[in-house]
Amino acid sequence: MTTTALILTIFFSIIKLLVSCLPTSTVNWILKKFELHFELNQAHTSLTIQGKRLEGEDKLHVINHYNEAKFLKKKHIFPGNERLFLHPENGGTPLIFDTKQGKKDIKLHVFIYPDHIDVVKQYKKKLAAYTLSCDSLQERSMRLSSDLA
Repeated sequence: MTTTALILTIFFSIIKLLVSCLPTSTVNWILKKFELHFELNQAHTSLTIQGKRLEGEDKLHVINHYNEAKFLKKKHIFPGNERLFLHPENGGTPLIFDTKQGKKDIKLHVFIYPDHIDVVKQYKKKLAAYTLSCDSLQERSMRLSSDLA
């Protein structure tokens, strides 16, 4: 009995030591797996607003502003309410990012309001929604919308 307890104590101590002393790169890799607001890559991202593809300098600026945006909170989507998040009543025209994260194709619907930004992340048949804050993206998108109209 004491031998079993001693072996289990040593085994769990080794596991505890390994888990608590992981290298930074390993911890970052694990955290990126569960990251909701991830950084967009220009090469793997296409941007559409009002059915028109955005290219060049405008696309670069919008992606940079999106990457700099601050995550505020996650929104919970209950089954049956998906339509309300993808087509909100006062959402206006969304920015639509088509991108890749690893092997997953992801579509981001970005609805910009004067005081916040709502993002709906759509991949496979799953949806995730969250709120961002970025003054520069809010100002720039309002100018882009008026220029394209």
